[in-house]
Amino acid sequence: LHPRVRRQRQMCIRDRVQVAYRIGDSATNLITPLMAYFAMVVVFAKKYDDNSGIGTLVSTMLPYCICFLIGWSLLLILWMGAGLPLGPGAGLMIS
Repeated sequence: LHPRVRRQRQMCIRDRVQVAYRIGDSATNLITPLMAYFAMVVVFAKKYDDNSGIGTLVSTMLPYCICFLIGWSLLLILWMGAGLPLGPGAGLMIS
């Protein structure tokens, strides 16, 4: 293949991989202890329920994470089905 075509193909694949990563990352940000405000959320939960902890928060937020993951994935499928570009200069498919 011509180097320009090869580079274009790599760019399209890289853009789609980044979108898929962002979907997975944004869906699990609610339950990761590495979230910047996770400790503050635990403290606020303790204020209203003395028995709450990290496990309580994770188990409470897990259904929301699953819904976000399903919703974002469906949106990506619809976006790709419509053939819309992923962003400026980032085509969905190689023409």
